[in-house]
Amino acid sequence: MDVEIKRDGLTLRGTLVKPDKKEFDLVVLMHGFTSDRGMNPDQLLYQLALRFESEGLATLRFDFNGHGQSDGAFKDMTVLNEIGDGKAILDYARSISGVRNLYLLGHSQGGVVASMIAGYYHDKVDKLALLAPAATLKDDALKGNTQGYTYDPQNIPDELPIKKGLTLGGFYLRTAQTLPIYEVAQIYTGPVCLIHGLKDTVVDKIASTRYDEVYQNDQLHLLDDADHGFSIGNSRKEALDITTEFFLN
Repeated sequence: MDVEIKRDGLTLRGTLVKPDKKEFDLVVLMHGFTSDRGMNPDQLLYQLALRFESEGLATLRFDFNGHGQSDGAFKDMTVLNEIGDGKAILDYARSISGVRNLYLLGHSQGGVVASMIAGYYHDKVDKLALLAPAATLKDDALKGNTQGYTYDPQNIPDELPIKKGLTLGGFYLRTAQTLPIYEVAQIYTGPVCLIHGLKDTVVDKIASTRYDEVYQNDQLHLLDDADHGFSIGNSRKEALDITTEFFLN
């Protein structure tokens, strides 16, 4: 069913699917930069949700601010306010009757958000899965090269035109330079599943290997033939199989 939550005056819109039973485990899915919660059958989050639901898991997925059907302008989006979105989404998830275990899954920038939310709420998240988590966004901002678009990292512009006719706000870049991604992420000590493709040209695998170094209870899967969206070869099925087994066992 379609659901809405409020965060600082913005309406965030999402989709909740629950199994027909009194108690269930819930997976909260968080999408990446310029994407959405998975509205089309060919999208990663759509297929992940469908797979989880077929196994009896509940799923909750939202569009972050400035994305999909949620309120807000893309140029005002930052990782920081997506963390604010994530906190509001987690609050909503925790209010759902019948939830037994609460799991988080994030892809790309959504992986960064999920990892930090899990750190902040380490006592409320039971499992965490990160698919191609884009923690290198901090490195990119420090170098002055984001999504292939260059700028002076010491003199950041107020706006940076990027792909799809979108404009990224300068505050996104400024805050990205100082995000305590791994410092917050490592506070979480529950089970973590990391998946990264070795043919990912958007986010280098070093993002996931760094997570592997700071987590105490994780499994790292490096897929030989996977790109950033797990869209080539057999990598989509591999990602679905690995995450499903992780959440069910």
